[in-house]
This record gives sequence, structure tokens and C-alpha cells, in this order.
Amino acid sequence: MASTLTAEQLAVYFDRIDFPEHYRQNIKHDYDFLAVLQAYHICAIPYDNLGLHYARDAHIPLDLPSLFEKCTKNGRGGYCMENSIFFNAVLRSLGFSAYLAGARARPRVNGVPQGDFTGWMHVVNIITLPNAPAKYMMDVGFGGDMPTKPLPLESGPSTLNIGTQEIRLNYAPLPVSLSNNPVWIYEYRNAPSDPWNAAFCFTETEFLIQDLEVLNFHTSRDPRCFQTRMALVVKFLRDGNHVYGKSMLVDGVVKRNEGGKTKTLFTCETESERLAWLKSEFGIELTADEVTGIRGRLTELKTGN
Repeated sequence: MASTLTAEQLAVYFDRIDFPEHYRQNIKHDYDFLAVLQAYHICAIPYDNLGLHYARDAHIPLDLPSLFEKCTKNGRGGYCMENSIFFNAVLRSLGFSAYLAGARARPRVNGVPQGDFTGWMHVVNIITLPNAPAKYMMDVGFGGDMPTKPLPLESGPSTLNIGTQEIRLNYAPLPVSLSNNPVWIYEYRNAPSDPWNAAFCFTETEFLIQDLEVLNFHTSRDPRCFQTRMALVVKFLRDGNHVYGKSMLVDGVVKRNEGGKTKTLFTCETESERLAWLKSEFGIELTADEVTGIRGRLTELKTGN
């Protein structure tokens, strides 16, 4: 995965995420810079799997030119592999030592992770900082419960995410593992009295683009994968450098979470309503071909006004 962005492309990216000039002119390879970059990225470039639904052919390209084109226009983003691969190119273009690692997620029931972990279907960035005691995991493509800041590869310590939500990494074997080898397990809980939810796990093994193509094919083509059955968009909200909430689209339901409390803004019943909310709440404007691409799909809402 050797491709990087040109200086001109980085400038376009910085404009896309509204990155302050101070940081553009003072790129530092430290935790604080990484945290600010992640905040601006996830609050501008959404997690969206619309390419699996608003498309005549649900083919998700992972080459950097395609990802750059998609993530810098029309308010679009991508799902896990698209966002994480693009962000990896940004990191390496800025001089960071970063690589991609595959992750296993847990399926959700009523929004809560439950049951066994899936096979590889997610991807995160692993970053090594100069003179830092630990590597860091960064995720820009897991949706609403993903970490909004870099997490050191340390087992146990928790940190606040959004509102009262706490997040942490736990280094332990999976219950179904025969080797008993530990993996990094990303966990969250929404209040101190809640149990910890294991959302996804990963190792420190680098995944090459050939590995990610296999993951991408399954995730985008297998009808058993939830991505093919549900339209999802998540865009985070920030005040300055602070991420304080998120906007979400789940099929036709538009929600907003601020300070840890979620409210439903609107339930779309028609395609025209959903397209209007995609524009007003998320800044996403689909092309005419994309709009017609959803016709006949499972996720299509009613046509008309």
C-alpha cells in the first residue's frame, strides 16, 4: 500500500475537513496532532455505506484515486475499509508510521453487540509515534460507537468518548480461541453502571491491500452481511477540537446524539424525504445516477413526495 497523496491533494483534503491553518503549517508527529486530525476527519467525512445501496452495481473500489475522489466531493465518505484506507494514505502522506490491521466485529441485536465475533470484516490503523511508549489504534470507520480519539495499545485503562460513554482496550484471548493467543478487544459502555460491550477485536498483524480486497468483497456482496441490508450514515459533531455528538441515519430513521443522549429527528417514509435529510443533516448530495441506483433494492423507500 505505497500510494500517498500529493501536496495538492492534501490541500484539498484539508479544505474538505476544514482543518485549521495552524495545524496545516505545524504538522507534528505526536498524540495531540493525531487527536485533532481524527476529530476534524470524522466530523467532516462520514461513515456511509450508501455505495452499496444507491448504485446500479454495488462495487466498492479501494484504490486511492477512487477513494480520494469519493471522500472529497458531495459530502461523501465510505464504510470501514474505504475510510480507513483513505485515512491511512493521509497519515503516511503526513509522515506518520501507520499500517492497516484487520478486525473482527460482533453482530448487533437492537444496536448492542452480542454473540460471537465475525470473521475479518473491519479494519483499523496502527500508528507508531516517535519516542512514544506504545503504539496507537485509530478507527475512522466503525460508525457510532467507534473511538473518537487515538487509543494506546494498553490493556485496561478507560477514557471518555462522547458524553458518559467510556472506551477501552482489553488484551485477552477470545472465548472460542483454541490457541489462547490474546487479541486487542475494543470495548465500550455508556455509563459507569453498565456492563462493558466488546464491539470488535484486532491483532497487530498488517493487512495488505490483497487481504482487504477479500474482506471488501465479502462485506459488500454477501447477502448475509448487514451492510447489504441496511443503509447507514454516521457523521460526528464537534465544537472546536472537541467531538461532542453524532448524527445518524439508520435506513429511514434520522437521529442525533448530543452529550450522550439520542433523539429521533425524523422518520423518512419516502426516497425524497431521505434524500432531503441526507443533504440537510449530513451534507450528502447524491448524483442522479446514484439516486436511481437504489430502485428495486431491498433498502429502497417509497418513491414520491
